[in-house]
Amino acid sequence: MTSYKHFETERLTIRPTDLSDVEFLYRLMNTPKWLHYIGDRNIHSPEDAAEYIKDRTLAQLQRLGYGNFTVIRKSDNERIGTCGLYDRPGMEGIDLGFAFLPEYEQQGYAFETASCIRDAAFQEFNIQGLKAITLPENTSSQRLLEKLGFTLTDQTFAIEGEELLLYELGSL
Repeated sequence: MTSYKHFETERLTIRPTDLSDVEFLYRLMNTPKWLHYIGDRNIHSPEDAAEYIKDRTLAQLQRLGYGNFTVIRKSDNERIGTCGLYDRPGMEGIDLGFAFLPEYEQQGYAFETASCIRDAAFQEFNIQGLKAITLPENTSSQRLLEKLGFTLTDQTFAIEGEELLLYELGSL
């Protein structure tokens, strides 16, 4: 069995998403913010979540050695969010993305996690630059991206007809 990189911060364990995360991912991907800001991925049952993990998450992890990471709070072993490095169809480069359950927002977990994964992209996975996309109205994600050092470009990126703001970050 292949072993993939795990990361830790003071408060969090960050490990590759796997099939043990089915119920958590099913819940996260059906929160109102996920559906509004990220989009409906047609995850309408735990079985759908399992197929998504197999077909998308594990496939990229096996192909590139990185992908989606599940964020677990050390204090109580709760799964609180995801953060990852995504090879998106039609996008040149790797996209940094993140999402957290609503009850864990505004506590610094997203910055703590995304900083760790950003640094790992450059130092562990030898990625030369990162991209990030967000809806124009998602100002909290925009603030986080800017805090992480990303710069808004004058380009956009379209997914399913939706024009998204495109951010970039060169190697640290």
